[in-house]
Amino acid sequence: MSYDLVIVANRLPVDRVVLPDGSKGWRTSPGGLVTAIEPVMRANHGVWIGWPGGTDQDLQPFEHDGLELFPMTMSADEIEGFYEGFSNGTLWPLYHDLIAKPEFHREWWDSYVAVNQRFAETAASLAAEGATVWVHDYQLQLVPQMLRDLRPDLRIGFYLHIPFPPGELFQQLPWRRQVLEGLLGADLVGFQMPGGAQNFVRLVRQRVGHKTHRDLVYLPDGRTVRARAFPISIDAGGFEELARSEPVAQRSAEIREALGNPRKIFLGIDRLDYTKGIYARLRAFSELIKDGHFDVEDAVFVQVAVPSREQVEQYRILRDEIDRLVGRINGDLGRIGRPAISYLHSSYPREEMAALYRTADVMVVTPYRDGMNLVAKEYVACRFNDDGALVLSEFAGAADELRQAWLVNPYDINGMKSALLEAYQAEDKETRRRMKAMRRTVTQHDVAAWADSFMTELSDVGTHGKAVRPAHRS
Repeated sequence: MSYDLVIVANRLPVDRVVLPDGSKGWRTSPGGLVTAIEPVMRANHGVWIGWPGGTDQDLQPFEHDGLELFPMTMSADEIEGFYEGFSNGTLWPLYHDLIAKPEFHREWWDSYVAVNQRFAETAASLAAEGATVWVHDYQLQLVPQMLRDLRPDLRIGFYLHIPFPPGELFQQLPWRRQVLEGLLGADLVGFQMPGGAQNFVRLVRQRVGHKTHRDLVYLPDGRTVRARAFPISIDAGGFEELARSEPVAQRSAEIREALGNPRKIFLGIDRLDYTKGIYARLRAFSELIKDGHFDVEDAVFVQVAVPSREQVEQYRILRDEIDRLVGRINGDLGRIGRPAISYLHSSYPREEMAALYRTADVMVVTPYRDGMNLVAKEYVACRFNDDGALVLSEFAGAADELRQAWLVNPYDINGMKSALLEAYQAEDKETRRRMKAMRRTVTQHDVAAWADSFMTELSDVGTHGKAVRPAHRS
């Protein structure tokens, strides 16, 4: 079987679940990527290649909810070297401004190369003559060139979902040239922010020596590669519809009641990751109570920390630090039945998230560095009454679009306290003005528009292959 469109991502868009009868099945993963790509796949006879998690070796290609899926296997050694090692121990901290120290191990790099090669070979075997292949994210940066070597007839796009660092940081990577050359196998390289695209083009000129002009790279073989920003978004209409639904409205009322009907509810929802700035924001909130700006009767902070990469030592340390901080804050400032911080270390379905967004008066999104941060956009999409306040880190990609948020430097605790207090005290007229403008932005630039713009650009710049038909949007 060959396909006109091949999506290549580290993960499949489904998670393994145990069904009521005890058998194993699949559930569509939460997140906007599958929402965006699904209609494009349906319009173009597509297949999605990815790892389903775990070490199962006997998985066959299958169909789920009308989507063709091709599972990739991963051994325990590859999970350790390629995934936990090079992807998340080397590239993740390097691409996030060295918030944690990256580690450079040759064995991890060897594993990264081997897994990328296997993904490329699989894509090459499934792509029809002149097909379009869209490769996703930092785990697979070598795939475009490997695929180009195997199948020069293909039209290849690559999209990086996390920040691309400045040259001063990227140059620390011992395999910097190999990664740049890997990405240059694509016809179009997409980034969240214009700065990421500029960093990439500059590095290619300096480190690989190719001629460049603005967003174009000219290769010796006559091919031209374009590097451009395509800020990713969410299924805004889907989130608003969910937030308006009766079950979510009821759940929202239950949450407020369970929290003791405080005057204002602050909310943070993040993966438990050192880039997200959870520790600093909880400290800033606790100091506002300590300083007497408000009381635990007036305000509570609900922090959802979704478990993440629990096998990685740095993540276990972070969890322990936040557990201790929350315990200390609640011990010092809370009262019986009234903790200052309501802390939840768990993942929740989309409906529960929508209920939390609908309940929160102030959403606090303060990462030290983030490619985009879709939580901020999800909150805005759920505020259909144009109310609520967003406190947002200026180092999140979303800050470029959501200018009406209370923008903060997450390294500045006093500045963060001021912004939290302003958002807490803001008059309805002010929050409505800000939210209305942000909702307009999020609604107009949704995830379907993002996928269509990338695919349209790829159809224009690709020197090989057939153009992909963008999905028709209703």
